[in-house]
Amino acid sequence: MPIGTTHLLVAELRGDLLVPSGPVHNGQAPEQAAQNVFQGAPNGIPVLRRIAADWVQMRRRQVFSYVVATNPLTRADAACLTYLDGRADLLVLPTAQAAAALPTLARARVLAALKALADQEMAYLEAGVLSRTESAGFTGSRPRRGQ
Repeated sequence: MPIGTTHLLVAELRGDLLVPSGPVHNGQAPEQAAQNVFQGAPNGIPVLRRIAADWVQMRRRQVFSYVVATNPLTRADAACLTYLDGRADLLVLPTAQAAAALPTLARARVLAALKALADQEMAYLEAGVLSRTESAGFTGSRPRRGQ
């Protein structure tokens, strides 16, 4: 989640950084699911739009991950939030520092999402590798394979 234009809100769990995330239930839009990731936002999380989708083929199923952008928060707004996993602490870090400390797949998603946000596009990745981008007007719920 962007804090101003230079920082990201990330979670730290047992010394590892991660992108705050949660499940998307059947029939639920990722933007709606994002509201359940944090507690403490009096008016909800100010979701702007979906900016990236990534899919990974697991043994028996495909797993889809979505990145949604919010309107930038202030540090005071971020300080009121708690993550749905109570074992994790939320940290506000400079964007470059946060991205460098994330696991490889999460880093790829965040960097593609930040570029898509800046370019007003939607990024589609396959296992963390950018496959295509589209105009931000399209926010389909499932990425297509290939170009």
